[in-house]
Amino acid sequence: MSREERPGREGRLGKALVIAGCVAALGFVPAAAVATPGSGVSGTVVAEGTSAGKLKVKAPKGRTDVTFRTITVEPGGSTGWHTHRGQLIAVVKSGTLTRTLDDCTVEVTPAGTSFIEPSGTGHRHIGRNLGTEPVVLWVTYLLPEGSPLSDDADAVDCGGSE
Repeated sequence: MSREERPGREGRLGKALVIAGCVAALGFVPAAAVATPGSGVSGTVVAEGTSAGKLKVKAPKGRTDVTFRTITVEPGGSTGWHTHRGQLIAVVKSGTLTRTLDDCTVEVTPAGTSFIEPSGTGHRHIGRNLGTEPVVLWVTYLLPEGSPLSDDADAVDCGGSE
């Protein structure tokens, strides 16, 4: 092929623009054209919460029991000190939950927020309702198969703040 017969820079650029235009046009083809419509399905959001930061979810190794549970803590009530063998993802639907952690830090979680409770005996904690209305939690447990939802734990000595 002589130099005059080979496509020049303009020819290659033109072909590239045509190809790019075709690829871009595919983005405007409605996706619903290949989707199948649903029927007889409904859904209800029961609780929604936003985390204070990035949530790091870690499922147990091996088979996992997934349990979804509603927990209500009446005013003045508490969960007692406990641990979990797997992680929990929780949303505070109403009220304000006050948790004291194993290092005696206190986390206050109001309605509309979410949090993760880590697994293991090194993560003892207690949840309290110090408010005047019930605390309602929506909790998803990710536990090793056959594990209880929680294990009782000794109280942490936080100098009387527990």
